[in-house]
Formats: sequence, structure tokens, C-alpha cells
Amino acid sequence: MSQFWSRLTHDLHPYVPGEQPRIAGLVKLNTNESPFGPSPRVLEALRAGATDDLRLYPDPQSSALRAALAANNGVAPEQVFVGNGSDEVLAHVFASLLKQDQPLLFPDITYSFYPVYCRLFGITHQTVPLDAGLRVRVEDYRRPAGAVILPNPNAPTGVALSRAEIVTLLEMHPNASVVTDEAYVDFGAETAIPLVADHPNLLVVQTMSKSRALAGLRVG
Repeated sequence: MSQFWSRLTHDLHPYVPGEQPRIAGLVKLNTNESPFGPSPRVLEALRAGATDDLRLYPDPQSSALRAALAANNGVAPEQVFVGNGSDEVLAHVFASLLKQDQPLLFPDITYSFYPVYCRLFGITHQTVPLDAGLRVRVEDYRRPAGAVILPNPNAPTGVALSRAEIVTLLEMHPNASVVTDEAYVDFGAETAIPLVADHPNLLVVQTMSKSRALAGLRVG
């Protein structure tokens, strides 16, 4: 059916996900899946939920999940949005917040989905080089920007910014959206969630797929 594809589709170089071989007992490091599995309490809750309720459409607002996440992170439920994995959340973010007159800024070595989303949504972007130690230098982002997105810690380098450096970035761009993509925050970084109350331009994205070992549920 390639003759029916749009020009955008023809010109798009898609993100290539990690291979998912069906081999029992395989520990697969390239997608950072946990080899330990989820908490027994999670499995208990899943079994309890696998009742006749599965025939019903879920709450479109995900009210119970948002309330639990809000309570766990010290924010209000209305400050929480959930999606089908953090990649879907990021897709909404790119489409709704990151397409501005000035370019979107992100590191030159980072999550390879970012440039794909930029092409998909027609977002002008500039990549900012990492330093010789593969670190993000916040001062390098002191330039015109419509928005900024940074994984923290960065992927695939694993180098994190401190919360104080995130504050500097927020104050550097008070009129632009700043997104911290915290897929790996539990492996060695300070979450930026406490900054949300004082910085309305900050959005924090997290996932259940990595440290919480729930990749198969697709919750972001």
C-alpha cells in the first residue's frame, strides 16, 4: 500500500524499537527492562482486577490512578496526566506544547525518538552538543528557544543534571515549556517534580516501564 502513503510518511525515518525475541529467561539490556519483575503487590492487584470489570471500558480520566500517583508524588490529581506509555505522553507533548516559532532545543546525543517526533509534527529543532564528558551543559541552552526537552538522566549516556541545574534552565526560559523526561530517574537522578509548584512552565514525564518493571502495561 506504499502508493497511498503521504509524502510525510515517505520522508520519515522511524524510530526503531528494541528487538523483542521470545526466549524464556532472557535478560535484555538494550531496552533496560527489569530482569526482576514487578512487585508481588502489583501482581496481587492485577489478579484482583482481572474480574468481570475487564468487559467494561475503563474510566477515561484514569481517576484512581491519577489520585494514587498524585498522592505518591506530592501533587494534585489535576496535575497528573496518564497515557499509553510515556511515548504516547511525549507525542501529545510534542504536538501540543513544543511546536513554537522558536526552535525546540534538546541534546545532540539523546533519546532518538525526539527527532522523529519533530519530523512527524513539523517542529523546528536545534540539537545542543554535549561536552567532552558527555554531559549536558545548562549554559549552552542560554539561546532563543520555543521549548526545551531533556531526558534526566540523559539517554543513552546516563549522566544526570541536578535539580538546581533544572531550576537554572527553567529560570533561563521562563516563557517556554521545559520538559524533563525522567524515564530513568530512579537509577540516579533527582526528580524535578517538587519544582512543578513554583514553575508553571515545567512538565515532568515518567514511566512505569523501567524501574517499576511494568513495561507490558504501557503506563506513562
